[in-house]
Amino acid sequence: MPQSVSGVEMRKRQQGHIEGPHRHDHPRPNTCCLCWCGCCKCLWNEDRRERSDRQTCTKMDSIEAAEEPHPTLDEVIAWSRSFEMVMHSPDGRDVFREFLRSEYSEENLMFWIACEELKKETNPSAINEKARIIYEDYVSILSPKEVSLDSRVREGINQSLAEPSSIMYEEAQLQIYTLMHRDSFPRFISSSIYRDLLNSKRACLDP
Repeated sequence: MPQSVSGVEMRKRQQGHIEGPHRHDHPRPNTCCLCWCGCCKCLWNEDRRERSDRQTCTKMDSIEAAEEPHPTLDEVIAWSRSFEMVMHSPDGRDVFREFLRSEYSEENLMFWIACEELKKETNPSAINEKARIIYEDYVSILSPKEVSLDSRVREGINQSLAEPSSIMYEEAQLQIYTLMHRDSFPRFISSSIYRDLLNSKRACLDP
């Protein structure tokens, strides 16, 4: 009988040697001497990463707060006095484009911008390509983005297609500019899009 008990104990010791020391299911402490390499997932290492993330966000928030918001309140107010200032301000054009999109007339502004880009072009092959694209996108009666041009201006464009130039759309561009100024601009200034932007800029300056 003692030999049988001794055999059982011997098998337990051998099994324990193979499986290793008995592990307890106690949670790991918040600090760990093995976490210096950052490779484990103990609570200490997670806390360190969270602190780092919070510090990074704080620095970014400070940088963003230091930057001047665009457009400024003065710029937004100036837009109500001058359509020219709206058209020559990137921020102004973006807001005005949003308004035109709500009225399904965004193509007027896009045509004007495309003509401005064409006037800056000096390479003959690029002029030919851009002039053709503008015609297909905004002048052709087959285009869903066709702008409203009178027959005289349209005929002049058709004649210029034989020898395109960087200013071939100048008269058409002026006609669309005038249309936006007289028709769309007054509604833009009265629109909720402009008013909401103006009020938000004023609210930012309130103590």
